[in-house]
Amino acid sequence: MTFAALQPLADRAALFTALRQDALSAAADALGEHRWDADMAAGTITFTANADPTRQLVTRAHLIATIAPGPRSMLWAWAHPQGDPQGVAAQLRAYGAEHGLVDLTTPEVPFPADAAADESWIAQAAHVVGGVAVELTGRSPYYSAPVGGGTRAVFLLDAPLAPLTVSDAVIALPRILSGLALTDARTAVWDLARLAGWTLTWTDEAFSGATVVDASGSATFRFDEQARISGIEGTVGAPA
Repeated sequence: MTFAALQPLADRAALFTALRQDALSAAADALGEHRWDADMAAGTITFTANADPTRQLVTRAHLIATIAPGPRSMLWAWAHPQGDPQGVAAQLRAYGAEHGLVDLTTPEVPFPADAAADESWIAQAAHVVGGVAVELTGRSPYYSAPVGGGTRAVFLLDAPLAPLTVSDAVIALPRILSGLALTDARTAVWDLARLAGWTLTWTDEAFSGATVVDASGSATFRFDEQARISGIEGTVGAPA
């Protein structure tokens, strides 16, 4: 566990976040071996192919937080010297103020006392913060960038990625779900539809299934007795 108070928000967005991170990875991998460069003045992160520097993926980057092992703390961008007090990260602070989440309204959040604070722990904490940012702003994907000394910066990206469709999700989800543990699959499916802008309908009063629809097609998620996703049935093409 990293930041326990924030984990439920990241869990809620887990399916949508995983699909959007997968799309970012695919777009960057299409460049082949590549590097990333951040321009804080311009507010961009650019992924550039090593073999051909003219091939780039340019994204608008919004700093959300930095997570540092030295002070053993996370610093929100609205309180960061290089951040924007009224920028995208301020939406997280506003949500925290409305819902009484102290970790979202405290400028610098200390690590839990028992945190390892090593590279692995900080990387996981960055993924939690990225998921929270996606959940509360609706923007995606995020990028966790190592910035030296063991510190990571978390950015939300406005990237030239196609919107997430039901048909794309049906193709990607079996692979993604094989490596993703969902604490509450029903909520994650509901939130996937909300964040992607799809229509969701529960199949019955027992919530044993959920059908999502957009212009690309429809898919029905089935849940087992432990409320885990037990199957996905997809239909490509606009519904009749």
